Parts: sequence; structure tokens; C-alpha cells
Amino acid sequence: MGRLLLDTGAVSQRDIDRYKKQAAELGKASFALAWVMDTGSEERERGVTVDIAQHHFTTGNVDFTILDAPGHRDFVPNMLAGASMADLAVLVVDANQLESGLKGQTREHIVLAHAVGIRRIIVAVNKLDATSPEWSQEVLDSVSGRVRKVLIDTGFGEANIAIIPCSGLNGENVVKQPAVGSSAEWIQGLHPTLLQQLEKFASTSDDIKSIQKPLRLQVSDVFRGGINNPLSVSGRIASGSLQTGDSIIVRPSGEQATIKGIEVGCDTREWAVASEICTLHLLDIDPQYLRSGDIVCSSGANLPLAQTVLARIDVLETLLPQKADLHFGRLHVPVSIRKLLAIVDERADAVIKKNPRVIKAGQTAKVQIALETPASLENGNRIILRSDGNTIASGTVLETLG
Repeated sequence: MGRLLLDTGAVSQRDIDRYKKQAAELGKASFALAWVMDTGSEERERGVTVDIAQHHFTTGNVDFTILDAPGHRDFVPNMLAGASMADLAVLVVDANQLESGLKGQTREHIVLAHAVGIRRIIVAVNKLDATSPEWSQEVLDSVSGRVRKVLIDTGFGEANIAIIPCSGLNGENVVKQPAVGSSAEWIQGLHPTLLQQLEKFASTSDDIKSIQKPLRLQVSDVFRGGINNPLSVSGRIASGSLQTGDSIIVRPSGEQATIKGIEVGCDTREWAVASEICTLHLLDIDPQYLRSGDIVCSSGANLPLAQTVLARIDVLETLLPQKADLHFGRLHVPVSIRKLLAIVDERADAVIKKNPRVIKAGQTAKVQIALETPASLENGNRIILRSDGNTIASGTVLETLG
């Protein structure tokens, strides 16, 4: 991602040179491009992404926002928060370490990306400049075949999968095609660049139905923007629209606020619509009533709180009536899986068995989930259930009860 931002002009070579100097002082000179997105001291010292990092770039045809999500298993909740705001995914795999990746977080991240609703995915097969021999087509074909199988088994459609060979360190086939006469020259004509594939997969049409629905924006971050904007929130608009001067309600607190200003990307705007990630500068609300995971609604279309939800879930690990953690974007709430209502047919939704004692991995079920504290959930929300650091199920809210 650092290479993509550098070669599209979103960051300057001067910035990269500064990062190289700083990284070299920590003995991590090769991490300079990663530091474009990993800006926190913990991230730079540990060499791993911890929280979601945002960066914007444009191709002239499409405006993009990168949501750089953590890959480490300790930060899966943050990965879920980033993936839930995305339209498409870029899965970066190391061409030389695929085996360890598929045994670790790569497979789980594929499952989670699909679970939160992402349907288009680009696989960037990175570090092909370090294969033996360099830019080995045999290695690329092997990696592509194995990753593609996992993606299809997870539920991604063949037409929505793209495999892009590249080198992030040197920049081949990220934004610029490999040079003539280089070891990677054979890629030309066979594979587009990563940037070209991003443009191809980018949605170019507004979803009018989503814009016409009631306003729903989940708060990703709450921060103070200075004297002119004392309190601000950011997040992706899931549905509806908003404009400056609008009165909004924040759930679960129920407190009202007024939108003083709106920013989308780096631009000040008078309005924003569904699917856009924006920053709202607010008036007339105390910061104690704003938290990550809260839902912003229009004052005329309030969102009731749910104490219990009925959900249809795909089970990844054996499931009993048990404690778990429910994740919906930035929302994270402890829950109890209270009742196993039925095992259902994955395709026809017909009941196979009522009131089972246990649900096995690979089965689809309807369950009743009790939340420890009421939360802003509604029908159609995609949820993830985790326990002891593992993802145990994913699914969709069917009904909410107060």
C-alpha cells in the first residue's frame, strides 16, 4: 500500500526518504514503505499493523480510500472494523511463505472478509522478485491455484477474484508495468497492474436504494479537531444521506447533535451519501455520549435498541449455548448464545432439526442471542461471533427484540 501511494503521488518521495532514515535507526530500513500506513509508535516498533489506517488517493477516474487492516491475530476485532467499511478487498500474500499464511491468519481473514459482505477480492501475490528464480511463473501458478481454491470454497465467485503478481518493494506491476528486458517482462499482456485491477473492480454506480433508506452511520472514531471543530466523528455511511445543518441522534445514548461541517476524503462538502466514508464536525453534544461503534441516525428515523436478537449463522466451530463476543463493525459486546433454535438447510432455509443440543462446524443454524448491554442492531446487520480469540460463527440478524 505504501508503494501504491508513492507511485500514484499520494505521498512524496521526500516522505519516504524520511521514513527510511527513521526506520534505519530502528534497524528496520526495509519497513519504510509500510510506515506510510503504520504511523503509530507501537506499530513501527513491532512491525505489525495494530489499528485501521486510512489514506486517500485518486487515479483521475476513481477516488479510493485505503483501509489498511491488521493481519495479526491479536487485532482481529480491528480488522473486522476496517473490512466492514470496505467495498472490495486486497489480500496480500507472500509468494515465498504461502504455507504458513494459509495455516495462520490468511484463511481466517478470507472467511471474515466474506462474512462482513465483501464480494470482490484482489489477491496481490507479493515478493515475486524474491522467488528462485526471480519472477517464477511456476511459483505464481502454484500460489494462485491454492489461494483461488480457498476463496471459492469460502463463497467468492470466480468472476470476482483477480490474481495480480507484483513486488511492493521495487514497484513492479503495482502502478507501473515491469520494464522491458526485466525478469518480470513476461507479465505484460497477461496480468494488469494492481492499480488497473482496482479501477476495474471499483463500483461506478450509486446505489439509489441505499441512499433513499434512513440514515445509518457507524462511528469508527471520535476525536477533537481543534478550536474550530471541537468534536468530530468519522465513519462510513451505510445508508441514507446527510448535510450540514442536519439534526442527528446518536444511539445508544439517544443524544441529539447538529452537523456543523462534513469532510469526505480531504474535501469539505455540504453533503454526503451512502457508501462514503466521511468526517462529521458536531455541535451541541457532550463527548461522553459518543463512542466508537455508536450509530448516527436522522432525527426522524430513530433506531431502537436491541436486548436480544434472532440470527441466522454459519458455524465455524462446534457451538453450544455459551458465552461469546458479538462484533458488528466497531461494535463489540459480550453476549450469551441462549437458544439453539434450529439447524437449517444452507440454500433452501428449510428446517433440518429443531432445538438441537449442539451445532457442528459447517452447519447453518438459527439462534437466539442475548446481549449483556442493549445495542444498536437491526434486521440485516452482518455479525461475527468470537470466543477465546477464535471466530466461531458469522451471520445475519433476522429479528431484534427489546
